[in-house]
Amino acid sequence: MNLYDYAPLIKLLDQHSMPALAAMVDDMVKSGLDVERHGDIPRWQEAIASLPSLDVDSVELNHDTITVKTAVKSGASDSQQHRLRSALMGLHPWRKGPFELAGVVIDTEWRSDFKWQRLAKKIKPLMGKRVLDVGCGSGYHCWRMAGAGAELVVGIDPTPLFVMQYWALQKYIQQSNVWVLPTRMESLPPKLAGFDSVFSMGILYHRRSPFDHLLELRDVLAKGGQLILETLVIDGPEGQVLVPEGRYSNMGNVWFIPSVLTLCQWLKKMKFSEIEVLDVSTTSFKEQRATQWMNFHSLIDFLDPTDVTKTVEGYPAPQRAIVVATV
Repeated sequence: MNLYDYAPLIKLLDQHSMPALAAMVDDMVKSGLDVERHGDIPRWQEAIASLPSLDVDSVELNHDTITVKTAVKSGASDSQQHRLRSALMGLHPWRKGPFELAGVVIDTEWRSDFKWQRLAKKIKPLMGKRVLDVGCGSGYHCWRMAGAGAELVVGIDPTPLFVMQYWALQKYIQQSNVWVLPTRMESLPPKLAGFDSVFSMGILYHRRSPFDHLLELRDVLAKGGQLILETLVIDGPEGQVLVPEGRYSNMGNVWFIPSVLTLCQWLKKMKFSEIEVLDVSTTSFKEQRATQWMNFHSLIDFLDPTDVTKTVEGYPAPQRAIVVATV
């Protein structure tokens, strides 16, 4: 694969009967990776250009850490590992992972494998399916989806750094059926109905209108397709919703946090069926924490130091639910 070349994705989308999306790819890339809007892109591109060439022997997508191994005889020299680590550090901060490239471990802020373990064996099989991952970050879960047998995986994320991280990783992972587009959910063509499975993980509470987001998710799913929705929730009965007055867990863009029953009620209202709660769990310090690959504030800094069951603002500590539903 040639870095930053989306022509193969356009071809794949046409082959998978999504010409409307295929026709928008070039404009999405041009807008999403516009250097005038995102002045750090040249610096990130320089970091990617400095990545060393490696003699890749194997790629493992089905382990907790997505791993690229080099040939035993050639291996990665100390010099190559130093260049590799330095270039990847040029793309700091790394949020979702973990990854290991030729012995260099990218210990990301989120242990995204925890979330994958909670849902992977409970959702409809991804074998041979077309999958969309909304808010995918650098693509960790996209590669796990490919490892589970998905035929086509398209991730979307509006943050250009994460798209640059995807291309850095893809230099070595080289999965021609996994793509990350620099765009938002609301920019996709209406009534697309092109994907068999759609993942929205950690997105719903960032949307001012959760119903609009659920409608967008429904509209990109093919008939009979499955939504995998992961979001913040609170304890409480049907109808209960937390609307933070200001920040929540130091995040300024959190609008609605429903109870699990309320979330299911929302899905019913938006004409989803076969609604099932797969998991409800409290985020731990093992799952989200600062590391040398993301050395800013993280979960421990967002909770009340005297009572970790509450955020610094006094709200219930982050609790997440995974719910699946069908269209």
